[in-house]
Amino acid sequence: VLVQTTYPDHNLVEALLLQDAIREFKIKKLITVVPYMAYARQDKKFHDREPISARAMSQHLCLNSDGMVLVDVHDTAITKHFRVPTVNVSAMPQIGEYLHKSARVDLIVSPDDGATEHAKKVAEVVGCNWSFLEKKRIDGNTVEIAPKHVGAKDREIAIVDDIIATGGTILAATKQLKLQGAKKVMAACTHGLFTGGAIPKLRSVCDYILSADTIENETTIVSAGPEIAKGVQKVLSKK
Repeated sequence: VLVQTTYPDHNLVEALLLQDAIREFKIKKLITVVPYMAYARQDKKFHDREPISARAMSQHLCLNSDGMVLVDVHDTAITKHFRVPTVNVSAMPQIGEYLHKSARVDLIVSPDDGATEHAKKVAEVVGCNWSFLEKKRIDGNTVEIAPKHVGAKDREIAIVDDIIATGGTILAATKQLKLQGAKKVMAACTHGLFTGGAIPKLRSVCDYILSADTIENETTIVSAGPEIAKGVQKVLSKK
């Protein structure tokens, strides 16, 4: 089992080289685990003459692998590009375990309706209700959150998402929840990219930030390892 993230780009090259090096030995099977898969968000053409990067990266990673394990890939539809048995696992149960044991959380919220599955998984472990906000993306850095009421008043809330990049979505969601009277707002994600100075910006409004270890950073406190292990077992069981 090879565990190698593919972000930033030198790690992607390293993953391909490691696969090739392992193939030098007389192995029976190679399972490649990609905790964070770079380029996965480009899963369709937005403009003419541009690549579908999720497809390109998927096909290259499969060349020297007999199975793949991904973690909270942005859109599970990209697994169709993999030519070997592929399993996508989620770190959300582990995030839920941490919040259940280490924080008082009354409500789990996803920043839009596209991330409700994440909120459901975390809420199920925490043992509380969940809801979602309504997001409108203006551009790559600007997001508007509609004033949808989710019963935030006097509650301690965790916003959960698969990726936090610039932090624009979480900033807008946190501000909206605090306008509605939230007592405390935490931000949790699997993949903490935190580009463009996102962490200081988030800390100016969020009471707490945490992420999983798919991309290690100063907010990393949850391990995706237990879920990855289950994913490897599933791939090995596939014919």
